[in-house]
Amino acid sequence: MGDLASIRVNDGPPMLKSENARLSNWIYVDLRGRDLKSAVLEMQKVVAEQVKLPDGVSLSWSGQFEYLERASAKLKIVLPFTLAIIFVLLYITFNRVRDALLIMGTLPFALIGGVWLLYLLHYNLSVAAAVGFIALAGVAAEFGVIMVLYLNHALVKHRDENGQLDEQALLAAIREGAVLRVRPKVMTVATIMAGLLPIMWGGGVGSEVMQRIAAPMVGGMISAPLLSMLVIPALYKLLHRHG
Repeated sequence: MGDLASIRVNDGPPMLKSENARLSNWIYVDLRGRDLKSAVLEMQKVVAEQVKLPDGVSLSWSGQFEYLERASAKLKIVLPFTLAIIFVLLYITFNRVRDALLIMGTLPFALIGGVWLLYLLHYNLSVAAAVGFIALAGVAAEFGVIMVLYLNHALVKHRDENGQLDEQALLAAIREGAVLRVRPKVMTVATIMAGLLPIMWGGGVGSEVMQRIAAPMVGGMISAPLLSMLVIPALYKLLHRHG
């Protein structure tokens, strides 16, 4: 009676992986000491110059880089839309374009503290950090709104019977309006810092993402109040010195 089969044991791939009905293989890359986007862009450049793919073989960059690209595309829409909403709300509040532009124009200066803290902590700009900057922009706009409201109220109070305002009365109104905001602003900043510092010092699952969201706001709580108490009153004087 003859043999029914010949059995041999050979080494082969431990797993056959496919995606979109095509065989696939994965190469994992871990990064240390640099941001994801620039590293992947450099790798893409080197691979395009030095690797020639055979027919029927394609290459794609996936993982966190793919998520970053999707999030960045959404932020390009969300960020201008957010700034537009802030400007519309400011215009509705003051009914004057110059006051709305005053606050919008000072927002970049309010973000300086967040940029410096990210630099000092050696955090790369990421989606989480961008979310923190958006939140900081909202808080800084709130600081500016309240400051300008107090300045407007003081301005009305110091006008004469004919509704005129000389330079001395303008300076007195600005001093009064700005000084009234010092104590509430200190209390607001202290409350926000008390809520954010435990996040900066905390650990555990998700702490790296939360720290990068909180870092811009912690740094901004230093620059934003100084901006609203020092820069906004000075610019307000320049805009209203002619009535």
